[in-house]
Amino acid sequence: MAMQALTFGIGVAFLIIGADLLVRGGSGLAAALRITPVVIGLTVAAFGTGTPELAVSVNAALWGKPEIALGNAVGSNIVNILLVLGLAGVTTPMLVSRRLMWRDVPVMIGVSVLVLLLGLEGRIARAGGLLMIGGFVAYTYWSVREGRKGTAHLPAPRPVKRPDSEAKKSLPAVRCVLLIAVGLCMLAFGARWVVTAAVAFARLLKFSELTIGLVILAPSTSLPEIATTVIAALRKQKEIAIGNIVGSNIFNILIVLGVAAVMAPRGLIVPPAALRFDIPVMIASATVCLPIFITGREIARWEGGLLLFYYAAYLLYLLIGASHHEILPAFSIAMMAFVMPLTVLALLFSFLGRPKNVAPFKKSDRD
Repeated sequence: MAMQALTFGIGVAFLIIGADLLVRGGSGLAAALRITPVVIGLTVAAFGTGTPELAVSVNAALWGKPEIALGNAVGSNIVNILLVLGLAGVTTPMLVSRRLMWRDVPVMIGVSVLVLLLGLEGRIARAGGLLMIGGFVAYTYWSVREGRKGTAHLPAPRPVKRPDSEAKKSLPAVRCVLLIAVGLCMLAFGARWVVTAAVAFARLLKFSELTIGLVILAPSTSLPEIATTVIAALRKQKEIAIGNIVGSNIFNILIVLGVAAVMAPRGLIVPPAALRFDIPVMIASATVCLPIFITGREIARWEGGLLLFYYAAYLLYLLIGASHHEILPAFSIAMMAFVMPLTVLALLFSFLGRPKNVAPFKKSDRD
């Protein structure tokens, strides 16, 4: 058990460091090639924070462990909203842009529903995986085009001569490529160790591989999102914090699950338990963002606390279910009969009682 825990810890460390090196190298290379900031954000940031999930899920799919691949991606999306966004909301109230509310969040909800539809037959076939990957390419192109429209009315910046000390700080292209290569190698090794340890945990604890992916792997591979979002919130970069979560969730579904479905020998297996519970929870987590975001265009501290409460309840449900405890039916009834209706009422009152002096959206809020 100790050896598996050590292997898992080293693997997670490799995933985090490898993702950081990949982001640094990719952003430096993008800057050296003079790629616009919006493209850097949509490609490097999303790929960088999503590479641990991608590495783990693809390795699991290739090793014939599709339940781990699915549980890791679905669980990461649940963690991103309920845990990460909840932590950020409790840390400081989070303002939400109009673009995020009316464009990107509906896309996140739509692709979450797509997972359910594609998996109704018990697996996501390679054709479904290719559809997901194509959807991400289309979404990225659409986001870049809309982002350019949003900055078209701005005046061109004046050329500024950089001092020698600042010019020296920029990474040369060769070093950026080296950072990317080292980062990818660390991700590959880290993902293999994490998957190996996760399978060992599943056998020792007699948990299903789906539960291991949801309970252990998902929070571990979401550590880059947790660090990025909380730090961005503390530094008052609130739109970056929320955008990182929404973008990462779209990436996890369309790229992580899409690539895993294409690479898996028989497609990505979707267990009945995931269709009945975990994927609907992922859809509900994505959907609850809309009423929370609409109430005053922010995530209040109490709403962040509500998200954290739901993550704790979800985690408790998984652990009770994995141990086959007799309290599970009563716990499920309590959640459905009392907690969910109270949450709907709280969000409704929050929406109806939102401040009347909330400023309408300006042109600058589009992006």
